[in-house]
Amino acid sequence: MEKSRLETETQLRVRYSETDAMQVVYHGNYLNWFEIGRTEMMRQAGIPYRETERKGILLPVIEARAFYHAPARYDDLIMVRTSLVEARVKVKFEYQILREADRQLLVDGYTVHAWVNQDMKPVLLRKVLPDMDQKIMEWFRG
Repeated sequence: MEKSRLETETQLRVRYSETDAMQVVYHGNYLNWFEIGRTEMMRQAGIPYRETERKGILLPVIEARAFYHAPARYDDLIMVRTSLVEARVKVKFEYQILREADRQLLVDGYTVHAWVNQDMKPVLLRKVLPDMDQKIMEWFRG
């Protein structure tokens, strides 16, 4: 499937609590920022994650990768760029985290998710939530 035309950017500022004693962002926080980018993307696209949960459909992470290029530091303004690149039984999002001041790539990576019901059994979105599936497919057609 070709890459979605849907790409969003979410701006964040590094909080002191997200850093270590050297004021460098703790590596696990980048995955939190991936989640912020992903949920904001879904909200901006008209499919808030809360709505899918209310309808009994969950989207757990089944794979995550992050590639670290440079550190973010306390008080940096950062941009989380999120792209949807696959959306069938599995859903894949790609991320780039950049420092706003110099547009330096700090981290890139991806997460893979699966549509599941509340019993954690895989589901076909087109069968259980066809309207939502249609919206997602429109992202790929542009």
